[in-house]
Amino acid sequence: MKLVLAIIECVALQGLEGQKIWVEVDVSNGLPSMDIVGLPDAAVREAKDRVRSAIKNSGLDFPIRRITINLAPADLRKEGPGFDLPIAIGILAATGQIRPELCSGTIFIGELSLDGSIRGVSGVLPLLLVAREKDLTKAIIPLDNVNEGGLVRDITVFGSDSLGELARALNGEESLTPYTGDVLWTSGFDRLDDLDFKDVRGQLGPKRALEIAAAGGHNVLMLGSPGCGKTMLARRLPSILPDLTFDEAIEVTKIYSLAGQLTPQSPLINKRPFRFPHHTSSTASLVGGGRIPKPGEISLAHQGVLFMDELPEFHKDSLEALRQPLEDRCINVSRVAGNFTFPANIMLVGAANPWGFV
Repeated sequence: MKLVLAIIECVALQGLEGQKIWVEVDVSNGLPSMDIVGLPDAAVREAKDRVRSAIKNSGLDFPIRRITINLAPADLRKEGPGFDLPIAIGILAATGQIRPELCSGTIFIGELSLDGSIRGVSGVLPLLLVAREKDLTKAIIPLDNVNEGGLVRDITVFGSDSLGELARALNGEESLTPYTGDVLWTSGFDRLDDLDFKDVRGQLGPKRALEIAAAGGHNVLMLGSPGCGKTMLARRLPSILPDLTFDEAIEVTKIYSLAGQLTPQSPLINKRPFRFPHHTSSTASLVGGGRIPKPGEISLAHQGVLFMDELPEFHKDSLEALRQPLEDRCINVSRVAGNFTFPANIMLVGAANPWGFV
C-alpha cells in the first residue's frame, strides 16, 4: 500500500460567513490509531468512528496504521458532521485507493452513516456560496442536499448517496451526473399558502393602514379586543408584500439552511417569511443564541414579517433586544466562540389588547 499525504478541501461556517478548510490526512507506520486535531467539536471528533465503519462497510480497506488528521487552519473551530466525507476521502486518497489528483478543486460535504451511505447536512447553500468565492469549481454533496446546492451558479454540483459509489466515480469506474437545477431556476416564486389579503371582508381602516405599511416597509402595532381580527390580518399581510427577487430568496434561504429548516422537497424559500413566536419565547430564541449562535426568529423573518401577538406579554429583555436590529437591519451576536452578524431586515407587526398597556 503506497502512502501519501492527502489534502482535501472543504469549508467551515462562522455564522453566515465561511472560510476554506484543508483536511490533511497522514497515514504512517505505528500503533493503529486515529487522531483528529485542529479545534474539532464533539461531532467532528466522533467522525473517526463513523468513518472507520463507513469505509469498511463500503467494501474499501481501512488502514490498520497510525492516522493523523489535521483540520487547517488550526485556530478556527470546526463543528458539525459535514466533515465526515472529506475525512473519509482523505484517508482513501492517502492510502492510494482513489486518485488524489481527481480531488483537486473539489469541495466535499456530507455526513456518513455506518453502512457507508451519505446523509444530508444543514448549511449546504452558504457553504457552496463560500466555496464559489474561494474559486472552487466542483462540489460533491449528499443526494438529499442536491436541490439546495443546485441553486448556486458557477459551481458544478454532484450528488452521491454512498461512499462506495463516490470512490468508484473518483477512480473512473462510474460516473456522477452533474445537477443542472433547471427546474428550480425557472419555477418562479409561487406562494405556498392560501391566506390572501383580498379574502378579508370589512375592516377598511386596518386594511388601509396595513396597505400603507406594506408599501413603505413600516412597522405596525394593532390594538383591539380579542377576536376582532388582528391575527387574521397579520397572517395575510405577506400576500400584499412584493415578491422576493431571486437574490433576496437566496439570502433568506441561506438563513434557513444554516438553521436546518430546509427540506429536499423545498430547497428554496420563495415567499416572504412569516414568523409567529410565542410570547414566552426567550431572548436567545429571538435574537439567536447557543454556544455557537444560530439564527433566531428575528433573522428567520428576514425580508418578511415578524408577528408578535400579545406584545406586552413578551419579556422586557426580548423587547429591548429588538431596538438594534430594527434600526440597523442586522443583529450582532457575541459569544465566546466569536462575533456573528445575521441579517434582520424585518417588518415588525405587534398586536395587543388595549388594556395590555394599562
